[in-house]
Amino acid sequence: ISPMIARRVLSKYLSLRDELFYQRAVHAYMTMLPALNVIGIRDGSEAAFGKGYNVLPIWKDRMDSRTWVPTPNADVVYSMSYLDLKETGPLVVAAPPNVIGMLTDFFQRTITDVGLIGPDRARGGLYLLLPPDYDGEVPSGYFAFTSSTYNVFLFFRTVMKKGEHGPDPAPAVALAEQTRAYPLWTPEKDVKPMEFPNASGRRVNMMYPTDNSYWTKLKDFVDYEPIAAIDPELRGVLASIGIVKGQPFAPTDQQKELLRRAVETAPRMILATRQLGRPDGRNLYYQDRQYENTWAGATAEFLQESYLDVSQRAAYFQFAFSSASAMVMRTLGAGSKYPFTTRDADGEFLNGANAYRLHLPPDPPAALFWAVTAYNITDGTMPETPQLLPSINGFNEVAKNQDGSINLWFGPEKAGAAPASNWI
Repeated sequence: ISPMIARRVLSKYLSLRDELFYQRAVHAYMTMLPALNVIGIRDGSEAAFGKGYNVLPIWKDRMDSRTWVPTPNADVVYSMSYLDLKETGPLVVAAPPNVIGMLTDFFQRTITDVGLIGPDRARGGLYLLLPPDYDGEVPSGYFAFTSSTYNVFLFFRTVMKKGEHGPDPAPAVALAEQTRAYPLWTPEKDVKPMEFPNASGRRVNMMYPTDNSYWTKLKDFVDYEPIAAIDPELRGVLASIGIVKGQPFAPTDQQKELLRRAVETAPRMILATRQLGRPDGRNLYYQDRQYENTWAGATAEFLQESYLDVSQRAAYFQFAFSSASAMVMRTLGAGSKYPFTTRDADGEFLNGANAYRLHLPPDPPAALFWAVTAYNITDGTMPETPQLLPSINGFNEVAKNQDGSINLWFGPEKAGAAPASNWI
């Protein structure tokens, strides 16, 4: 082979290798998004409110658009903390009664639901979290669960009461502040007292990274967690882009550029799949309307009948967090439903420059409450406008039609027919 042809062949090989590196990086981004999603939430929270098993930030005046987090909810009181079982060993979480919550590992796989769908059945109880490598005795009297990761995400929601002029968060806050967390083997006198900082009214960035820090945070996570937390095949994908537990992560300048391209393009690919919808139509709640099921008929672990729905999982964690059984299972008299839509009745994409009307029939079938929220399409954050709570719920004083139905309006300016109470 002539030197010129050899150089061309080598150039082609190098180009193909770079393309494979880029494709593996895109795949790694989509697969690891559940972990980076909650890592972003943790890092933003701990920077603002501090860290430790005893620190439980509570959005005591509700969560509004100043909290940057995927698909927040202004219609319940949020409590969220981040537990490190490598640091504490077995940890007890004393959950109050009537919580709607969950404990997940850092892939946001449910360790257990807490509350009406959980083993405490809304009575409250002691949850014992065991590290993945724990081989000691498990005492009785606890709801005991082993996490696959050292890091654990605690996410509790408490339901507001109807006040004189709308939702009253105070009873929900008081309930959340009954939560306790403490290491199992620490004497009571040495347990740190709980701290409940008020997270409301603060500008807090709890979003996953959107630059090359995505990869450095991922490397830190891989190094910290046990090998068994990630299956060997996915570890092979990560290794192909230079992320190996215990080894230096030192991409070349060319690889850094490919990683940058991947972290920029992968979110667009995910958004495209979300907007275009599934060819099989499993994501639709109804045959004749545009409302979608966030899990597309899968389980809380994104399992379809014969496969793990990787596209649906990536779509979910681009704009939401915390998938739990109570959010998916068709339970009797408990749990939640989360229909959403990105299209109007004619199938056109919703546009923030347009005005829309949403008609709710009389007496929506929600035992505790119903709520409607507007979100940014790209990442599920609340759109920040002078109206910091882009949400209306069943506790609000809203204008009703003569038959008890409700019309809600959305748009950059209030439509002439819209009462202020019914406009987002």
